[in-house]
Amino acid sequence: MTTIDTAEITGLRVERENHIALLILDRPDAGNSLNPPMVQALTQAWQDFASDDDVWVVVITGAGDRFFCTGSDLKQTPPPSESFASSVLNGRTIRLTPPIGFTKPVIAAINGMAVGGGLEIALACDLRIASDTAQFGLSEVKVGSLAGQGGTQRLPRAIPQAIAMKMLLTGDRIDAAEALRVGLVSDVYEASALREEALNLARRICSAAPLSVRAAKMAAVRGAGLPLEAALELENQLWGSLRDSEDRLEGRNAFAAKRAPLWKAR
Repeated sequence: MTTIDTAEITGLRVERENHIALLILDRPDAGNSLNPPMVQALTQAWQDFASDDDVWVVVITGAGDRFFCTGSDLKQTPPPSESFASSVLNGRTIRLTPPIGFTKPVIAAINGMAVGGGLEIALACDLRIASDTAQFGLSEVKVGSLAGQGGTQRLPRAIPQAIAMKMLLTGDRIDAAEALRVGLVSDVYEASALREEALNLARRICSAAPLSVRAAKMAAVRGAGLPLEAALELENQLWGSLRDSEDRLEGRNAFAAKRAPLWKAR
């Protein structure tokens, strides 16, 4: 993999392999917690990945084997310098998570504790896999705050409401086995195997037609909030957008020739 190492400044490290971007939260001595430079870098990273035609899949994980991300670094997060209204209305809201409308698949490889903003990042990803040592929680109520990066909305959509509400109202954590049982993650692996399993999953996604993958994500994510009739219409429109693409023709030609397709994302 090619490494773009800016971790000393931003707390993030990016490694590249073909069409995969591996985004590493790299402050292990601080629980991979989010300080202001890291928050700014994360916000920028999602924008960069969205506009980079060479990135087809993003994998996000934490450095080390103890922490995915423990949320905000309360020791390094100063009081805000402007009002909430000013920051929102002037477009300066932070974006820890992949933004709504981010069409490329994102895999969270949860290699340890994912609490607070760390779990919110994972919840915003399309696929979540975990190490057998992982823990999950939204602990904001214990420090007088709220899971305000999507946690209160995404957790009840991801797992049974009774379990989500227990986690939200108590701040209690669950372990990897329970996360697998309730469907918060799809797979659990030994810690030493997690990163390679995440990359293998990303490679399998990259072997499929990238525009088709993005269309499938859009249909599933946007359709979930629509009545069935409208969701089916959305699906049909997305199918139609692929019909005349170069990649669809390439897929048929490759199938007929019994060879691997050469996707161009066009």
